[in-house]
Amino acid sequence: MLHLTKVAFGAPSLDYLLERLAERAASGGIALTTRNLPKRHAEIAGKGSLFWIMKHQLVARTPILGFGEAEGGRVAILLGAETRIVHPAPKRAHQGWRYLEAADAPADLAEGAAQAILPPALARELASLALL
Repeated sequence: MLHLTKVAFGAPSLDYLLERLAERAASGGIALTTRNLPKRHAEIAGKGSLFWIMKHQLVARTPILGFGEAEGGRVAILLGAETRIVHPAPKRAHQGWRYLEAADAPADLAEGAAQAILPPALARELASLALL
């Protein structure tokens, strides 16, 4: 299985991102536009997720339902309505999207475990010490 990663641009907090995605899902679905269709889109559609990066960490994922056409010859990444919080994992910021192999994808947090997320600076420090 293959996933994509994307920076949650303009989202100052995880709560804000989750709220914004829920609002967009309630108003007719979530479609992100991009310039290019991923070459490996068949491996992703209906099976993979879009993992969100905030403050150099993977923090949440939204299922990718498929790909479609958008205005101006662009491509729409069609996302599911449910966004799941994942165990924070270090990830450098980048522009656009990047592939993420299933073996490198963090697991979902258990329901109600969102309080267990460490502040980003502390998580980076613990990861650099191989304690996380």
